[in-house]
Amino acid sequence: MACVTIPEKKWRIDGAGEIEAFLKPFGIWYERWNVERGVGPNAPRNAILAAYAPEIEVLKKRGGYVTADVIDVTPELPGIEAMLNKFNKEHTHAEDEVRFIVKGSGIFHIHPQSGPVFGIQLEAGDMINVPAGTRHWFDLCATRTIRAIRLFREASGWTPVYVDGGVHGQFEPVCFGPQNINGGGVKLESGLK
Repeated sequence: MACVTIPEKKWRIDGAGEIEAFLKPFGIWYERWNVERGVGPNAPRNAILAAYAPEIEVLKKRGGYVTADVIDVTPELPGIEAMLNKFNKEHTHAEDEVRFIVKGSGIFHIHPQSGPVFGIQLEAGDMINVPAGTRHWFDLCATRTIRAIRLFREASGWTPVYVDGGVHGQFEPVCFGPQNINGGGVKLESGLK
């Protein structure tokens, strides 16, 4: 399940309801989907899309999306470093970035217009959208593996628009397992009471 950290405040937010409530004012949707579909995370792409077709259709109507696909990233992917370097710097998009994680894990860092940067670690079963124009960047977790359903409003997808003077270099690209919360050694307090 996802977790959110706010390093500046040393907060960690767990629990689907708490995460959803925290993200809502930023226009970010968070949902937890059941991954027990009779199809494993390594199934062919068309089987994955078929297994999650009801949820995909709801999201298409909700956000005006017209197409969905499945992206696979593994350490063996040719050109993985160049691909990851496109997304690990602060940027925006002209359209929403919508992801449902089928396998693996990664972290979106969000840089809101007001308030501190926060990270959202996602794993299998987590669905998120990052609204168009939101400053953010993305890193994979330690396994450097992710499989996700993506939705787009334009069949051609989107490209990153990099932010001059982005703050991504001030944050370590680590995930929030108990051994490496906020890069290690920092105890985060629950952010929501």
